[in-house]
Amino acid sequence: MTGKTGSIEQGTSQTHGNTHILHFTVRLPGVMEAVWSAFSTPEGLASWFTPADELEPRLGGAVTLRDLGSGRVTAWDVDRVAEYTVEGAGRIRFHLERDGEGASVLRFTHEFEGEGESESAWRARFERLIGDLPPSP
Repeated sequence: MTGKTGSIEQGTSQTHGNTHILHFTVRLPGVMEAVWSAFSTPEGLASWFTPADELEPRLGGAVTLRDLGSGRVTAWDVDRVAEYTVEGAGRIRFHLERDGEGASVLRFTHEFEGEGESESAWRARFERLIGDLPPSP
């Protein structure tokens, strides 16, 4: 049987002084290798999040996320972790884990100062991501 399955667990939000931390756990239809490009390529990021005008896929590489700004790749583990720290937008981390035979779990963190992205904005993005992923066989 084929079909799309995915879910977004309740996001959590923490505030420490002026630092805000959003966490989401997102269950994705597809193995890690199949969904990795959604977090690690300009085309993948543009399909559900924001265009990446520049992305050097390596630790310390340059990244420019059109709607957020420019910064560096601050963590990179192929097929598992992509983390971008962007001036003015904070740290955005995508951490993939296996979820059985045909699915993955995304553990997402966005840490930023001051006012920034809301839980509802990220939830809408993750819904778009789940809808864009090809169905698992």
